[in-house]
Amino acid sequence: MQAMLFDDQRNFCWRSVPAPQCGAGEVLLEIHATALNRADLLQRAGKYPPPPGWPEWPGLEAAGVVLQAPPGSRWQPGERVCALLGGGGYAEQIAVPEELLLPVPRGLSLAEAAALPEVFATSYLNLVLEAGLQPGETVLIQAGASGLGLAAIQTAKALGATVMTTVSSAAKAEAVLRVGADIIVNRHTDDLGAAMDAHPVNVVLDCVGGPALGEHFSRLSRGGRWILIATLGGEQTQIPLRAVLSRGLRLIGSTLRSRSNAVKSQVLAAVQQKLWPLLEDQRIRPVIHRVLPIREVHEAHRILASNENIGKVVLTLKDS
Repeated sequence: MQAMLFDDQRNFCWRSVPAPQCGAGEVLLEIHATALNRADLLQRAGKYPPPPGWPEWPGLEAAGVVLQAPPGSRWQPGERVCALLGGGGYAEQIAVPEELLLPVPRGLSLAEAAALPEVFATSYLNLVLEAGLQPGETVLIQAGASGLGLAAIQTAKALGATVMTTVSSAAKAEAVLRVGADIIVNRHTDDLGAAMDAHPVNVVLDCVGGPALGEHFSRLSRGGRWILIATLGGEQTQIPLRAVLSRGLRLIGSTLRSRSNAVKSQVLAAVQQKLWPLLEDQRIRPVIHRVLPIREVHEAHRILASNENIGKVVLTLKDS
């Protein structure tokens, strides 16, 4: 089969690799589409290798058709599914533990379904399991117009929260407003600290980190939870500790990719139960910025690296 590997200069190249062999409890998936995530950019830069047991090429989520399933599996050949992966989505096929598959929500294409698993699983893991977000609480979601940001806004609204989010342009402000954001902070023209003071925040979903984390951490409400999932703004910050003690604040580091399959399976089961009916009723929806053929992966990575996208960038291998 073919897969999108890196050459010595970290450029993509479409090459033949051995076909995947299914182990116990694994499903063989024919991939029709895969969606980009920022982890793909880090992996290409040599900073985020896949966990043991997963292919060396990128791709944290995919959608396609089941080719082979183990005896007694709930999946059958021919079924349309999407999958949460530790890597390997940039290829024609992949062997996936059956518990990491989800059915394609009714009414969605495979290109749309490929944009679901990583962002909605990350949203649910961090907002629900890590932060314990409650109805009526206010959550701040950084980078709201990203693929993850738009999924997290919709997840938080489905959970009954008020959503504050940051954006970098008027067009992105319009996009987050369309999916339900309540308070929008343009990071170029608005003061995030003033917004947090005016609208007390209980939970933060933060992909930025850096100096801004320490600057705003003590503005959290009593019992506030700050969930750090990436450090796009830098790895260093200073946090005033008195507020941590006096108001019982928590800083929680969290990544999905490194979790065990058992934890991922738990998250996916909850996502299917809580969010899949809302996708099928179109009360929430995947937001796709652009769909490109896999051979245009360089352009797809350029779009993501330059922060042009509003929503997900998807690569297709077959018509879906």
